[in-house]
Amino acid sequence: MSKPGPYRIKSRLGAVPIEFRFNGRTLRGIEGDTVASALLANGIRVVARSFKFHRPRGVLSAGFEEPNALVQLHTGSRAIPSARATLIPLQQNLEVFSHCGWPCVSHDLLRIIDFVHPLFAAGFYNKTFIWPNWKAYEPIIRKLASEAKAPTGSDPDRYETRHAHCDVLIVGGGSAGVQAAMAATVSDQRVLWVEQKATFGADISRLTALPNVQLLPRTIAVAYYDHDLVALVESVQGSGGAVPRERLWLVRTKKVILATGAIEQPLIFTNNDRPGIMLAGAALTYLRRHGVAPGRQVVVATNNDSAYSVARDMQQAGVDVVAIVDSRSPPMELASEMRALPLRVIARSIPIDTAGFGALRQVSIGHIGSRGGDDVEKIACDALLVSGGWSPTLHLFAQAGGKLKFDPALRTFVPVASHPSIEIVGSAARASEGELGERLSPVGNPARQWVDLRHDVTVADIDLAVRENYTSVEHIKRYTTLGMSLDQGKVGQSPAAEVIARSRRIEAAEIGHTTFRPPFVPVTLGSLVGRNVGEFFAPTKRTPMHAQQAKSGALFEDYGEWKRAAAFLKRGESREQAVHREVLLVRNGVGLYDASPLGKIEIIGSDALDFADRFYINNLANLNPKRVRYGIMLRETGIVFDDGTITVLDDDRVLLTTTSSGAGRVYQWLEEWRQCEWSGIKAVVVPVTDQWATVAISGQHARSVLERLKPECDLSNEAFPHLGVRVTKLFGSEARIYRVSFSGEQSYEINVPAHKGPDLWAGLLEAGDSFGIEPYGVEALLHLRMEKGFLHVGADTDGTTVPDDIGFGKPASSKQRHYVGKRSLTLPEHVRPDRLQLVGLEGTTALPVGSHLRLPNSNEPTDGWITSAGLLSTTATPVAIAMLRAGRSQLGTVVNVYDAGRVVTTATVVAPMFYDPAGARMNA
Repeated sequence: MSKPGPYRIKSRLGAVPIEFRFNGRTLRGIEGDTVASALLANGIRVVARSFKFHRPRGVLSAGFEEPNALVQLHTGSRAIPSARATLIPLQQNLEVFSHCGWPCVSHDLLRIIDFVHPLFAAGFYNKTFIWPNWKAYEPIIRKLASEAKAPTGSDPDRYETRHAHCDVLIVGGGSAGVQAAMAATVSDQRVLWVEQKATFGADISRLTALPNVQLLPRTIAVAYYDHDLVALVESVQGSGGAVPRERLWLVRTKKVILATGAIEQPLIFTNNDRPGIMLAGAALTYLRRHGVAPGRQVVVATNNDSAYSVARDMQQAGVDVVAIVDSRSPPMELASEMRALPLRVIARSIPIDTAGFGALRQVSIGHIGSRGGDDVEKIACDALLVSGGWSPTLHLFAQAGGKLKFDPALRTFVPVASHPSIEIVGSAARASEGELGERLSPVGNPARQWVDLRHDVTVADIDLAVRENYTSVEHIKRYTTLGMSLDQGKVGQSPAAEVIARSRRIEAAEIGHTTFRPPFVPVTLGSLVGRNVGEFFAPTKRTPMHAQQAKSGALFEDYGEWKRAAAFLKRGESREQAVHREVLLVRNGVGLYDASPLGKIEIIGSDALDFADRFYINNLANLNPKRVRYGIMLRETGIVFDDGTITVLDDDRVLLTTTSSGAGRVYQWLEEWRQCEWSGIKAVVVPVTDQWATVAISGQHARSVLERLKPECDLSNEAFPHLGVRVTKLFGSEARIYRVSFSGEQSYEINVPAHKGPDLWAGLLEAGDSFGIEPYGVEALLHLRMEKGFLHVGADTDGTTVPDDIGFGKPASSKQRHYVGKRSLTLPEHVRPDRLQLVGLEGTTALPVGSHLRLPNSNEPTDGWITSAGLLSTTATPVAIAMLRAGRSQLGTVVNVYDAGRVVTTATVVAPMFYDPAGARMNA
């Protein structure tokens, strides 16, 4: 077969040709190519344009560090923006586009910006686009940047998420990774071994058959999080309708072995960004793996030994290697070997400039120690292979909290100390051997010397940042965009440190390095989301008794993430009529309520009670194991966060209940404090809401109905008073019975394992049949609690409410103990006498929820608002609960009620408890 493309110097026997399209032009590669190797084989030099100046850019590397060759794949809903051409396997009929360049990437008229580059120095946008505001310029700036285009429709591909546990996670499939895997398998450890490429770099036949070794090719480790959680992204082979396109792995491991290799660093000289300038190691990869030459006339420029093998292999493959330029005096054995080939070696020299408008055609070589233009040699070439040394790939180590420092001998960043969970092997442990020569050109135009190719950051930009007193490396990064976005310090990290050090006239070891943020390479949103899209984005939760309630005429609505019965409608009944009937049912008989979404969190450990006590304004230290205590939880700001109950189940076990909507956020709140603030606490926090079904039976016959189920405990009022709790058995399983009430009636909340919920529901309905028991919904419960004046966090509170506003100032003011948020309660803002306070209202006509209130003779726009309202079930009197300015001092005052900006009625301020204020029915 003929070789596709003019730069394909050899082809694998039997390789299958593949046609693809680049910017509308049909090209041909072969099986095993990447998009980058196929473009190089076809003589395509200009692949993209630079971000700011629209300078032509070609392929620089052969892997994940590629800063230039970002391309768009496909169109429409299948579009993949900003894909690295070096990582994309070539596929039949693949559509590839340069996403910059007008009218096209090879002839970009916006290159005119490059000729006025002094106007666009670092930070120019902060200084220039002040008037009238940034938004006036933003559309133009974005268009000039010519970035990729997002997909226009829904992603047709599938994505998956998997969790894995292992003893050893090995990252990197080269020879060092093979040795690490063989050593780990000797001790029968579970090994997960990942490699970014499709194949591992050595013979692994011995390892593939072992049951304790799992290999993941086409997989890259993208992030290292706390507690040794490592995120991997796998590109699944044969992706399509039957399999996912990508798979996100969340791996928890005991040990991580980093065999991640090293990233070759460039040389810094004038016009070091032209297409045709490539990292020497990358050129060798294209030659060995794809049979593609980087050019016809090649110059190799280096400051270390590694590039000599590149030159040797190039020449032996038939590539014309014009010269090797070494900034050192090369070792004698290397110099002798090159003369024998023969290859010309230009010692003590470095590239100082290049020529070529669209692509490289000439390089100027300057001898170190010469002055200005003296002793400059110009060499014609179409490829310049550069090697400025190697930087270990330690991004995951840094993400894990490992510290790095600049080693003057190796002229790169190395670990300061070991990490308890990480072992670094191979070239990632020591990337360079031998002496390194100069890699920064001593002469030339700093404004044309690129340090960060992705963001067009030059030596002049760094010098300007230093002159403007941005001396910290992190500040320089933000001012110039050095190492930001997808680069994260991969290419040019070590030369950048030397440029900054030279500009500041200090040693590079003194400046530190920028933060390497996850992900290590860009990750698609699809990978992060997995299957959590569409109906699975926020899955609807249904209680264990959902089907039974549906048969009873339940009107389901969304309450948070749960489907819950708002009311149970009978034939011919309106929603309002159903709610009214259910309220009377509970007041005069007995009702059944599904409270399963009530948040339930267990704290387990010897410090469990002490840990819980740090969050509630109520003292828990003297809580009896058979008692329940109501508690209010605050933010650090003193603002009411959530409320619920606390129960001691055992010496090392505490059970909290929260509001239904607050279950998730309270768990995260507790876990954040446990991990980040009190890491020495001996307790774990476990959310158990979904593990328990909760049924509340309320009304004057509640005890009688429950007794018919024969629980193994005494239900009498003397043995089991209000705010008591008992652990017993029902239907052959553990049951927890709370004597608590949100309705103001005698009430029991019964918790059983979720799978026993339907049995409990049916059993209570059967036991209460003679008492006329029926289910009631959320709206009836909210009306019942409003009549009783019980707090509803989220409805009666907002982001400014403190305990004293809702009548809990006394328990919150305890001087004997401390809890989260206590200190903030003494802030002047929180003790003002005119704060909004919880009160009740009585009117003569309906009081609309949300209506604003105004006190007599008030000039304020509003003095408060109504949070909940309705007709009192016993007298049909319009009543409401409200937040009113200095409300407790306004009892007996008549206030105006405003709706839509006009007075609609008046109401009298009363105490916020309209039903059974003494609590006789609740405590019966």
